[in-house]
Amino acid sequence: MTQEPQTHYYTALLEISRALNSVQDVEQLLPEVMDIAMKTMKAERGFLMIRPPGQEELIPAVARNIDTEQDVEEGSASYSVLHQVMDTREPVMTHDAPADERFEDAESIISQQIQSILAVPLMVRGDLRGVIYLDSRRNRTQFTPAGLRFMESFADQAALSIENADYLQRKRNEARALRSQIQEIYPFTEIAGESPAMQEVFDIMERVLDTDSPVLLQGESGTGKELVARAIHYQGHRQDAPFVAQFCGALAETLLESELFGHKKGAFTGATEDKQGLFEIASGGSFFLDEIAEIPLPTQTKLLRVLQEGEIKRVGDTQSRHVDVRIISATNKDLWEEVQADKFREDLYYRINVITVHLPPLRERGDDLFLLAELFLDRYTKKMGREIAGFSDRALDVMKRYTWPGNVRELENTIQRAVTLCREGKIKPDHLGILEREEQERESMLSLEDMTRRHVLRVLEQSDGNRTHAADTLGVSVRWLQYKLKEWDEN
Repeated sequence: MTQEPQTHYYTALLEISRALNSVQDVEQLLPEVMDIAMKTMKAERGFLMIRPPGQEELIPAVARNIDTEQDVEEGSASYSVLHQVMDTREPVMTHDAPADERFEDAESIISQQIQSILAVPLMVRGDLRGVIYLDSRRNRTQFTPAGLRFMESFADQAALSIENADYLQRKRNEARALRSQIQEIYPFTEIAGESPAMQEVFDIMERVLDTDSPVLLQGESGTGKELVARAIHYQGHRQDAPFVAQFCGALAETLLESELFGHKKGAFTGATEDKQGLFEIASGGSFFLDEIAEIPLPTQTKLLRVLQEGEIKRVGDTQSRHVDVRIISATNKDLWEEVQADKFREDLYYRINVITVHLPPLRERGDDLFLLAELFLDRYTKKMGREIAGFSDRALDVMKRYTWPGNVRELENTIQRAVTLCREGKIKPDHLGILEREEQERESMLSLEDMTRRHVLRVLEQSDGNRTHAADTLGVSVRWLQYKLKEWDEN
């Protein structure tokens, strides 16, 4: 028999590689695999069986000109071929199915006039993931050794493409599940409020959701800048892609560059392997740069390149890599003052400051304080399994008078503490711990003399008025103590 020309098989493999790599959805990929096999091998009928992740049995995925429920049943030729491939993990091919002893018990060979059969396993790292079955009723020489070699190569390629598509689908599902969880933790309603200042924030957020414009969040610590950044990402059009956050003030310059851009093996001491940077990890999604004003000037230059060109270079590398990220940055400083002081690049300032969102401190949000307090109360009572009737009038009054220097973050921590300490009834001022904080704040503003006086009198009270014992505790002489008490008119 003359050797069959194989050029069209090589061409087909190249086209198949391009086609399969362009399809990342499993439901679209499986019919593509089946149609390529049918077309290239000029088969009349065929089906594709797949073993879903975590399952043992193969299930029909795609069929062409064949009823898998009727034709793939015990006693049929296709059933025999399928199980032989499954048992041996090897391909099966026959040129003359009616005369093939392996299928002498298969009545379907005669009834359906099947002449040629070809089936190949889909293998990934030694694991059977599926089977492609083809047959022909017209031509005994439909399938050849060259065709078999092609199908084996195609099956390897298809199996990897299916595996990758499965993996991407799982990741997309995980992302959706994670997004749902995060939307429960960080919903718009949690950062909602009725104050005019917050309504302005929400209006800007709604406008930027489905854009890629850089957003700069400005506000005091604890005002919820990362919360807003997450809401913009998970409610926007990049919600299925990663959200990555980096606090820029916690790392030295070299380490920060390595975290942001990655590094090559040997780029510096301790760089024992190539490392992907956070910009690469965030590609396709959003990157939140918290306290961006803390980024050193040399690193600011590299960040500007990302914003201008969409490119990064790993530390110690010469190769540029393309990234697609939306930048959301935050600061509690006046960035323009930082520019005037030559601490922040002016060109970078204009790049990140396309859309500015000013987050008001809690003390300027009026009754939003009570809305947030109720929200946190509901969250932590459910989490801890407590039944608390709310806040006492005195507790509400204390909360209203307090200035909340730590803003929303301090409020949440305060309510969590109160729910932990309150066993029943309503939350009272002593559960909140605000009075103690106010006392500490007042003490921190005292002069050294006033602080000394308070401390001495406290120790004297704890010593039941015994001046000798108090002096020993303070590490001073009784004479000094008596002198100070007289000076303070405490005799």
